[in-house]
Amino acid sequence: MLYPELFKQLEAVRWNMDSDIPWDSFDASLLNDEQAQTIKMNAITEWSALPATEMFLRDNRDDSDFSAFMSVWFFEEQKHSLVLMEYLRRFRPELAPTEAELHEVRFEFDPAPALETLMLHFCGEIRLNHWYRRAAEWHTEPVIKVIYDTLARDEARHGGAYLRYMKRALVRCGDEARAAFSKVGVLMASARRTAQALHPTNLHVNTSLFPRDTVQSRLPDPAWLEQWLDQQIQFDSTWENKVVERILHNLSILMDRSFKTVQELNRFRKETAAALAAAAAATPLPHAG
Repeated sequence: MLYPELFKQLEAVRWNMDSDIPWDSFDASLLNDEQAQTIKMNAITEWSALPATEMFLRDNRDDSDFSAFMSVWFFEEQKHSLVLMEYLRRFRPELAPTEAELHEVRFEFDPAPALETLMLHFCGEIRLNHWYRRAAEWHTEPVIKVIYDTLARDEARHGGAYLRYMKRALVRCGDEARAAFSKVGVLMASARRTAQALHPTNLHVNTSLFPRDTVQSRLPDPAWLEQWLDQQIQFDSTWENKVVERILHNLSILMDRSFKTVQELNRFRKETAAALAAAAAATPLPHAG
């Protein structure tokens, strides 16, 4: 089992919201309305760890190890929402999310293949780590800069934990895992070719609720994410390249094969899919009794 070791590792570096955030350093002159609004949107977005956890537990009923790890991931992600809300409660109480606004992002996600979802969230943690690092640079108020730096480090650790479960999946599932990871990897490393930000909170996850079936679409300002990325924290091609490089680097280590470009990863995806199809075709069908 991976859960006991991961619990110890994450417990050892866990930060305290009262003592590790320098609340007394707040400088009101360095926080404007535009910045404060983005903090509110991020606080609500982080709250969506709640439906994501419900999804993970539902789709991984046969994996008690991973499901137990969700207790740690869920706690830390909800803590992210809480510390952002605490910041607003202290310094901009009129912008603190209401319970109704938080509950709006709790909706059911359609069932999806567990291996693809695992890879999707691994990439999401990498991307969010870089978004928060950039947010920490964009903000000028010292307390929120520390908060975003703190959250970024958490997201990096969560990505590392997901990677451990991906390694385990390769041993257990072989080409099935390789196909799932490379398929989602190609998607999540191709953000430059898409009109929207590629993150789990920005993907459609419930066909019956379409088009309001993304977390971002259910926020008070559904358009905030693109503005935050493009105009505010200016998550430009240099930063996007860092995300792609991290995804490709980790998949190279995971698959024991070098992927320097998305195109190389896509060729590997096609090879793996072909190998799976060939194996399926070679498997004799059971005789009718």
